[in-house]
Amino acid sequence: MELHTLYNGYIYGDQRLAREQAKHWHFWLPLFAYYTGAYSDEIGHLTLDNIVTLDGIRCFDFHTHGKIKPRYVPIHNALLDAGLDQYLDFLTDQNQQRLMFDLPAKSGRYSEKVRIWFSGEGERAGYLQKCAIPNVDQQGMKTAISSLRLNFEQQVRIHALQANSKDAFNYLLGFKDFNEQRFTDLPLLNAVLQNVRQINPHLHWQRFIDRHN
Repeated sequence: MELHTLYNGYIYGDQRLAREQAKHWHFWLPLFAYYTGAYSDEIGHLTLDNIVTLDGIRCFDFHTHGKIKPRYVPIHNALLDAGLDQYLDFLTDQNQQRLMFDLPAKSGRYSEKVRIWFSGEGERAGYLQKCAIPNVDQQGMKTAISSLRLNFEQQVRIHALQANSKDAFNYLLGFKDFNEQRFTDLPLLNAVLQNVRQINPHLHWQRFIDRHN
């Protein structure tokens, strides 16, 4: 229910909030986090060169997070349905290399800016609060953008086990339990990834930039 609320919030609707300073990363980063399981710092570092085609499958090349291993994550069809290719064309036209080009780093990290926007800080409400979603869960833990990685992990675990491939699970999450450098069966990896359920089939980047006050 909270995921449904999050991805049907004002960012993905037709109305801008009063005094909202809309950024392209506000639209894309929560989607990337949900469909890739990547950390916000990893997503913040992505460039056009990090979109690669391997065995006919388009992937993100993640390799910037010290805690987890580099990995190729297939691009979920839902991101393409949301206008990813149009957005990539826009970046090229604007001579931008970084996918989240309008997300600034704070103290050398992208995650700090994302945390404040998503979860709020002090009296400042975040996207969660503006969607009427609690920023503290039932255990008293603060809800963060990394909660989307946990959701990704839960879904991928199920589908990887159904495919009889724990390696696919460990690889997609960047866990050190995967001992090889690269997962060689890209079609299997893609099949597992595409089973992550599409959360809102109606959202689109063009709709985001066409929103009115």
